[in-house]
Amino acid sequence: MAALVVGAGAWPAAAQQPAVTANWNDARSLALVSLARERRSRPLADTALHNYKAGAEGLVYFYLDRRDVEERVLVRTDQVALEVFWAQPNQTKQRIVGLRDENSLPNRMRYHLDHLTVVQNGFGNIMRMGDGDEVRDVPHPAAPGSDSIYDFRLADSLTIRLTGASAPIKAYEINVKPKRTDRSAFVGSIYVDHAAGDIVRMTFTFTPASYVDRRLDYINISLDNSLWEGRYWLPYEQAVEIRRQVPELDFIVSSVIQARFRVLGYEFNLPLEESLFWGYPVVTVPREQREAYPFNQKIHDDLHLAGLAPPPELKEIRARAAALLRQRALSGLPRLRLSLPNASSALRFNRGEGLYLGWGSSWTPAEATRLEAVGGFAFGAARPVVSLGLSHAASSSAAWRAHAFLNDVRDIGPQPGMPMGLNTLTSVFGEDYLDPFHASGVRLEHDRGLRADWRFGLQLAAERQRRMTLEASPLFGESPFRPVRAAAEGTLVSARASIERTLPDRAALAWGGSVRVEGGSFDGDAFAIPHVQLQLRRGSQDRRSSAELQASAGAALGAPAPQQLFLLGGRHTLPGYSYRAFAGDVFALASFEAARDLMYPFVRARITAAAGWTGTYKAAIPVQWGAAETRSVRTSAGAGVGLLYDLLRFDVGRGLGRGGEWQLIVSLEPRIWSWL
Repeated sequence: MAALVVGAGAWPAAAQQPAVTANWNDARSLALVSLARERRSRPLADTALHNYKAGAEGLVYFYLDRRDVEERVLVRTDQVALEVFWAQPNQTKQRIVGLRDENSLPNRMRYHLDHLTVVQNGFGNIMRMGDGDEVRDVPHPAAPGSDSIYDFRLADSLTIRLTGASAPIKAYEINVKPKRTDRSAFVGSIYVDHAAGDIVRMTFTFTPASYVDRRLDYINISLDNSLWEGRYWLPYEQAVEIRRQVPELDFIVSSVIQARFRVLGYEFNLPLEESLFWGYPVVTVPREQREAYPFNQKIHDDLHLAGLAPPPELKEIRARAAALLRQRALSGLPRLRLSLPNASSALRFNRGEGLYLGWGSSWTPAEATRLEAVGGFAFGAARPVVSLGLSHAASSSAAWRAHAFLNDVRDIGPQPGMPMGLNTLTSVFGEDYLDPFHASGVRLEHDRGLRADWRFGLQLAAERQRRMTLEASPLFGESPFRPVRAAAEGTLVSARASIERTLPDRAALAWGGSVRVEGGSFDGDAFAIPHVQLQLRRGSQDRRSSAELQASAGAALGAPAPQQLFLLGGRHTLPGYSYRAFAGDVFALASFEAARDLMYPFVRARITAAAGWTGTYKAAIPVQWGAAETRSVRTSAGAGVGLLYDLLRFDVGRGLGRGGEWQLIVSLEPRIWSWL
């Protein structure tokens, strides 16, 4: 086995030099590309290299992500082991010798074979993906004749210091963009060893015309080579991200495939039989052998360390590609589409609006800019509901959003009692868990990633808030709706700053939380609302059991409006007490849940406990609300089961203090609430 001269690949050891200033297609840039083109046309390194064999392992994640927020829901994980072969003049073969998968949500995903393999020789002269069903006919930037297709610019240089090497290696980053954006083409960067002409790294995406599958939003790719035996630049690491969505509908959720592979080691000039390269370029061993393969790590070990966030090398690709094309849209999806922020934007029913029907559209004029208009009509309240939004991603970690809205529906309380889409189903039978009021106005938001899982947010708002009244009756059942809690009518002017640490999607010990402070005035009366939240989660290595603690506290200081008070009681706050029976301008709430799979993925059992308190410092609770302070800490306990990947949940809770009762609570997995 040959030794890898760079312990973790060439790139962690690279020292970046000041940016090189160059014009497009200057003599130096074209000379480096010509050197790379000539190098690719010759045998891999020299006539002494006849063949190689390598081992590689990788992970393929299929997950759902949300627009504009760092939230991802894992659907499936595949772990792959490969044997990779190459022989002169340019014969390749890959054998899948290990393959296992685990589903976290129901799915019928089937991958193309090239999603489960290692890219050799930088894709060849013509790039294809998904067996040509995703991308095809993309010329390589160092293929013969590429000067007539692409523009090149010297962008930067890297000095790579290798362990045991007599001298450092210098590589130059060359930006690549197509002369015509209406054709299948590469957009990104190649890194060229200025002495030998080897392409040692590629980071890129594609033009929209490259995508054959109409569902493709984008494909981002990073390929890193490393130097072996002191003279062979060969594949070492690769990362691929593929994002899809329904082309006709701009919905809040998209599906993403993310593949990460690493080559473990190479053997050179082996006695390989010519017949090894006959037949299909990718083959698999029998299923029993694949499943028995002794992987170097457990299927979720990498997830525990890195989570589902794209690797750093993928995060910047689209922003840099958009800059190269001067903000032209890079998505393969149509620029103008029908749009739904969530399911309840199209259909909902509650006692304040009655039946609501709506729809919307979105337009993406540039890669980082998006316009959305959603509107509808609430037939019970006889009012239109309109929302206009403009968002702009200033970078891969920062975004601005502006909203204008008319008759937007808000809910009193520190957290929703039920997602609006599910609330529609219960409202049909007389159980409406919203305490709604209307808001019309404008809002400006700025969101910025700080480091790791930390984010900073700033929001400015000016809006007119109005109470809602009972406008509908249950469609089924004889019990009437409970009264609508009256909100104060007036003008709110506010500013809110927050800092948040997203709870990582890992099974090991993890924590998240937020600190939020809002201040302003309501009809001239000043207020300030600090709010703190903390989450702590511990999971087993096999993700079959978990324990989670959540705690939050807040205060509404000064002269807040009634709708700025805190409500506790019942589902998702204090199970086992009347729904939102407690109120106050200060509150504290803690909950604990421990869960374990009994029969994966069909049954998951859990035990729960909660404790909460509300009090009044200055504000008065409206008498007509029928709510009061808790007077002391209220506690509850319960147990439940989750069915089918824990998506559908049935819990029984009991309040342990005065007024406590038994309650059956039917709900859905909280991570999908925002979709509803």
